[in-house]
Amino acid sequence: MATVILVRHGRTTANADGLLAGRSLGVGLDTLGLAQAANAGERLSVVPLVGVVSSPLQRCRETSQLILDLQGGAPATPVDEDITECDYGDWQGRTLIALAQEPLWPVVQTHPSSVVFPGGESMAAMQARSVAAIRRHDAIFEAEHGPGAVWVAVSHGDIIKSVLADALGMHLDLFQRINVGPASVSIVRYGPQRPSVHAINTDAGDLSWLAAAGRVADAPVGGGAGTQRPRDSGA
Repeated sequence: MATVILVRHGRTTANADGLLAGRSLGVGLDTLGLAQAANAGERLSVVPLVGVVSSPLQRCRETSQLILDLQGGAPATPVDEDITECDYGDWQGRTLIALAQEPLWPVVQTHPSSVVFPGGESMAAMQARSVAAIRRHDAIFEAEHGPGAVWVAVSHGDIIKSVLADALGMHLDLFQRINVGPASVSIVRYGPQRPSVHAINTDAGDLSWLAAAGRVADAPVGGGAGTQRPRDSGA
C-alpha cells in the first residue's frame, strides 16, 4: 500500500511550560516549535506528497501548513478528528509534575491498555480510532495514486506512538518504550502481509528515497541493501 509519514507537531507553549494541553484550544507552536516544524517541512520538500492529513488542533494545523508551504504540488489537505489528541478529561491543562503524583500515573506508564482518563477516553479507544484512521487514509491514497503514494499525517505524541506500536506488532502496554519528539518524522509502509516500519522519531536525514518508493516487497533476508543512494565521488 502507500507510505505514511507520521509527523508530530512542533513544540508548543504548553510543552515548554510542562502542561498537558490535551484538546485545549489556542495552544500554538512556540518559537522553537516553529523552527522544528519548518525543518520537518524542509526535509519533506524533496518528497512529492499526495496528501497532508492533520489533527484539527491548532498546533498540528500550524505544523501542517509549514509542510505544505514547501510542497510544489497540491496535496489533499483533509482534517480528521480521529487523529486528534487523546481526550485526557480531567487531566487536561494540569502540570505533568502534579499528574505524576496521581495514582493513575504509574498505570499510564506500565499498563496503558487498562487506562481510562477520568472524564475522558481510554487509551485503548485512542489507539483503535487513530490506527483505523491511518489505515483508512492510506488505503484511499493508494487507490487514488497507486502503491508509490506518499502522504503525511500530522498528529500528537501518544497518537503516533500508538500507531507505531500497532505497526510494530507491539501490545499497547509496551508503547511507552517508543519516543516521538516534537516535529519528528516516523515512516510506515503498509503492505499486504504486514506493515513495515522504516523510521521512528527522526529529526534529520535525507528523505529523497521516498520519492521513488515502490510497492512493498517481502522483507529481505539478511536486511537487504537499504535505501541510501551512493554519494557522488566527484570523479
